[in-house]
Amino acid sequence: MVAGAIDSPQLTVVHSESDFEIRLYRSSVWMSAPALDISFEKATWNGFHRLFQFIQGANLNFSRIPMTAPILTTMVPGAGPLQSQGYYVSLYLPVKFQATPPLPLPELNIKPYEFSSHCVAVRKFSGFAKDDRVVKEAEKLATSLSRSPWADSISSKSQGAYSIAQYNTPFRIAKRKNEVWVDIDAPELGCKLVDVAAY
Repeated sequence: MVAGAIDSPQLTVVHSESDFEIRLYRSSVWMSAPALDISFEKATWNGFHRLFQFIQGANLNFSRIPMTAPILTTMVPGAGPLQSQGYYVSLYLPVKFQATPPLPLPELNIKPYEFSSHCVAVRKFSGFAKDDRVVKEAEKLATSLSRSPWADSISSKSQGAYSIAQYNTPFRIAKRKNEVWVDIDAPELGCKLVDVAAY
């Protein structure tokens, strides 16, 4: 949700197709906010609101933290109440704060999250990331992967989980950048399997 991206996680594109690419992300620290809302949009708003307070100084150091990109909303099947889906909304911490993240105020219910080095399949899409749109984009990525050499690389542990990366402020109307991410298990590329439920 950033107009001109500042810091972003380090990545290497290891494979590219016309409608998706495989990226290897390096280990990094993000701040993560759980959100048990029933919709992607509500969960993203709820989590981002708390993360925004944190970067504006709602932390024990009263540190103001520069905005980064993307805002990542991860959908985790079965992580919510009564086995419904749950969400985690995460913000990459700038390099300056990677080693020692400021401690958030307890009432924000957010915590640092170690994003392990791993691969993700990525599909880009424009427009606004709305509930029905993100599901369709995730399905399109799954279809593309099923027809590719990466079909057997989708993590069985992910059980249909995916993340939506948003790079622009809600005020930007044109040329919006969004992505759907799915974890990939590809040890031959140096990608170890991660457990998405740990988000």
